[in-house]
Amino acid sequence: MKIDQEKSDFLDEMLEHWKDEQLLKPDQVARLKASYEAKSFDWRRLAQYSFWIAMACGVIALGALLVDNTILLYLEKLYDTPDGIISLLSFLAAAALYWRSFKRKKSSPEQVFSNDAIIFTAVMLTANGIAYLGKAIGNGGTHFSLLILFSVFIYGILAYLFKSRLIWVFVLISLGAWFGTETGYLSRGNLYFLGMNYPLRFALFGLLLTATSVLLRKSKFFQYFQMTSYICGMVYLFVSLWLISVFGNFGTLDQWYGIKQITLFYWAIISAAFCGISIFAGLKFRDEVAREFGITFLFLNLYTRYFEYFWDSWHKALFFCVLAASFWLIGRKAEKIWNLEFLKKD
Repeated sequence: MKIDQEKSDFLDEMLEHWKDEQLLKPDQVARLKASYEAKSFDWRRLAQYSFWIAMACGVIALGALLVDNTILLYLEKLYDTPDGIISLLSFLAAAALYWRSFKRKKSSPEQVFSNDAIIFTAVMLTANGIAYLGKAIGNGGTHFSLLILFSVFIYGILAYLFKSRLIWVFVLISLGAWFGTETGYLSRGNLYFLGMNYPLRFALFGLLLTATSVLLRKSKFFQYFQMTSYICGMVYLFVSLWLISVFGNFGTLDQWYGIKQITLFYWAIISAAFCGISIFAGLKFRDEVAREFGITFLFLNLYTRYFEYFWDSWHKALFFCVLAASFWLIGRKAEKIWNLEFLKKD
């Protein structure tokens, strides 16, 4: 089996350690080492990054075209094209790409990233088609959340038909967008909904999405998308909690500017408590996602508090010396873990 160089080095160290501890015999170690081989170059990662760069360059190219005067004059001529026609053309182009992706998944299933790039383009065209359909039939309405909810069902059907986790990500993004716009609509443009600003609302949304994905983890219908939903729910939850720890439950920046950051300390405690619960659950149930999210956002919260409370009060030389020392200690501890020093006897 061909594996990455880092994984190969890790396995070599483990096998040597087990041989030194007399847990494996030399002939067993030799036979195990013969069962894998380090890759000379990670072509899979290169392919992945190449497609990401290609899509980013496509967006940049589109932006460059839109600032060109000749192109802008041409687009002005197309401006009178009916919204319904643009929507129809977008849907037809998206359908062609979906069909192309469906055929390629059967004929070339190993070309994962190029297939995903086609699906991504089709999803963007679908979003464009839905947007222009809303403009065509909206008659100046302001209830945009219904259109977003419609896109959730469209993406959900497509994700199920194509068994695509990438499309399912857009389902969850659209669901979050619907939740935000619908609560904004119900609050009649007020910055608060049931006394909650947007970050607090999305923290509850992320908690609900995470809990739902955990409860449905054994469902055969939902199993293929369970981990994707779980990770997206954790992203919604922890990013929102971090934003609350910084801005509190304030609706505007003017309100936030008028208070001292120390008065939001209880929100930081709540955010850190969720991190602690996530770390505990990850260790207890061997859930790597929960553990990594808890550790990552706990560090993010700690460093955020450090910048909030000491940036203005400490001399900058002292500030960065402490910051450097903390990162050095973290790096040193990580180096010890990486080198498996915790397995060695005194």
